[in-house]
Amino acid sequence: MTYFDIEFDAQKDKGIAVIYLDGPEKVNKLSTAAMREFNEVLDALEQESDIRAAVLYSRKKDSFIVGADIEEFKNFKTPEEVKELIKEGHDLFNRLENLSKPIVAAVHGPAVGGGLELILACSYRLASEHPKTKFALPEVNLGLLPGLGGCQRLPNLVGVQKGLELILTGKNIYAKPAKKMGLVDALMHPPGLLRAAKEAAEQLLIGKLKPKRDPQGWRDKLLERTPLSRIVYQQAEESVQKRTRGNYPAPPKIIETIRTGQEKGVKAGLQAEADNFAELVFTPESKALVHLFFAKNASEKNLYKDTAKEVEHVGVLGAGLMGAGIAQVSAEGEHEVLLKDMNFETAAKGKGGIWKDLSKRVGRGRSEFERDLIAGRVTPVEDYNSFDQVDLVIEAVLEDVGLKQKVLSEVEEVAKEDLVFATNTSSIPIKEVAAKAKRPEQVVGMHYFSPVQKLPLLEIVKTDKTPDWVLGTAFQAGLEQGKTVIVVGDAPGFYTTRILSLFMNEALVMLEEGGDIQEIDKAMKDFGFPVGPIKLLDEVGIDVGAKISEVMRPFLEERGINLSSKGKDVVEAGYKGRKNKQGFYKYEEGKKSKEVNGEIYKFFGGSGRKQFGKEVVQERLSLMMVNEAVRCLEEEVLGSARDGDVGAVFGLGFPPFLGGPFWYLDRIGLGEAVARLEKLEQQHGVRFKPASLLKEYAQEGKRFYN
Repeated sequence: MTYFDIEFDAQKDKGIAVIYLDGPEKVNKLSTAAMREFNEVLDALEQESDIRAAVLYSRKKDSFIVGADIEEFKNFKTPEEVKELIKEGHDLFNRLENLSKPIVAAVHGPAVGGGLELILACSYRLASEHPKTKFALPEVNLGLLPGLGGCQRLPNLVGVQKGLELILTGKNIYAKPAKKMGLVDALMHPPGLLRAAKEAAEQLLIGKLKPKRDPQGWRDKLLERTPLSRIVYQQAEESVQKRTRGNYPAPPKIIETIRTGQEKGVKAGLQAEADNFAELVFTPESKALVHLFFAKNASEKNLYKDTAKEVEHVGVLGAGLMGAGIAQVSAEGEHEVLLKDMNFETAAKGKGGIWKDLSKRVGRGRSEFERDLIAGRVTPVEDYNSFDQVDLVIEAVLEDVGLKQKVLSEVEEVAKEDLVFATNTSSIPIKEVAAKAKRPEQVVGMHYFSPVQKLPLLEIVKTDKTPDWVLGTAFQAGLEQGKTVIVVGDAPGFYTTRILSLFMNEALVMLEEGGDIQEIDKAMKDFGFPVGPIKLLDEVGIDVGAKISEVMRPFLEERGINLSSKGKDVVEAGYKGRKNKQGFYKYEEGKKSKEVNGEIYKFFGGSGRKQFGKEVVQERLSLMMVNEAVRCLEEEVLGSARDGDVGAVFGLGFPPFLGGPFWYLDRIGLGEAVARLEKLEQQHGVRFKPASLLKEYAQEGKRFYN
């Protein structure tokens, strides 16, 4: 197994070699084996007198190095073992940085994580002017920090403030901004990249090329290179605390590691990097985030691919925000799309929204040509005349079963016999939508999350009649749309809406008991949710929440659970949330809604409110959600605990550092969870009754994950 090839190419007479990155997988990863082989490459460069300089270049299509091999993280046993590996990496990159022969990195495609740290140790960096070329240090998303010198070299290169921002957020930087900030030295169009890199190596050799690397202005220098630097770190700490609410240990360690290197020197900084990386690897938060990394990857593999029918043409019914979003991701997945609404003008307006959204991404992963190509795949229509060639129809009309049945019937009049019809519903059972269909077995649910272009989850809903080829076709289409896919069974609310509805219902019940809107929302944000449940109800639409409650009500009443009817009362009084600026919060044009609308308390017992305490709010809402998740697994609505974690985190914003409902239950202990639920059941009733599967696992000493 090899990762690198050294070739002289056409530059042998000038003493310039090309080191081709070409690992055994589809993309290049920096595994331990790869780094050790690279050490041998450096041996060869030093020993070969004919080689005077070298160029690093990837043979992979549109990819440089995507980062470390995360699989290796599963094998770590002790912090000492991790420190040894980090030290080995530091020695390698220090050797590269101090090599007597210049090394030019020629980057096309992603250079992220260890890939970016590698090129930071090179003498000169060239990048292709291509949307797929990007740079990032995303280790924070795994609860870690850059461990191969990134916390030292990046701030030294682009400045402490910019370095902190990039490492703390893990965000992507594309080629032109990277050049502007000094992260790369020059840009080149992809076909000329390798040639330009060889020329740069030659110019470095003869002293005609010297990188200009000081993009900082005097204000930044004053802040970062004087005692005033403490302000930079203080602001970073305050920003991190506001964003993470203290739930993630990696960001404070990142700040500490960068500060150590800036104030005590690179050697001390690298030691802090090794120590802190080794500590973070074994934190519960990092373990949860790494679990999600693998769970998400597993959800992006179609187990039914062999039976799937190829989808070339997609029809989307409804050109509102949801329908237009579905049409856009379908076109991005190289599908030809017919976008239909009640009239041509509305459909055309939907396409206009697609164009506008794509235009925002030009230069950030998209080129103008790609924007034009994608938008050109979407054709607005006002009738079904062209639907006879469509392979998959995705319906995104209003959440009304009669309307959904109507458009399904209209499509079947013109459609091919092997058409797959997908309904984008968040709560209506698929059997009800398909009740009058000619081919009910070819009707599935494809539940998207808004905004479709940003939220990764797709929940595919199967019935007991769904054949594998239909499931595989919908699944493959979802993957081609760039979605993370879970398959769930047909039941009211399916999985995500079901657990969310009980979560939000508990928040309304607490309001009926005299709770305070801000306390409830703040408590759940402190728990790790991106937004509180009451604010979320405003964002989704109180009327939408009330409709979902009505769908769920008969199903839950069979279990003795009475849902709050207050949402319906509030809607009847004209409160719909942000959409009509009448909700639980006050809304003013151009301002963020932070102030509670006190008038709404009249539906919940008046203005006199009480404080439950943060822990009480968090326990009631979180255990309500995770207990219902287990019940979904018990009833085979969910196929696996992994799907449950992926669905809750990537669809509902369940705190990633807790790993999802099932990972979280394992973390607190199933016996402990049962005890808490039984106590809540005594206090508040049957809705807190522990799921039978949860009790069974607790009694048998089982876990959801080994």
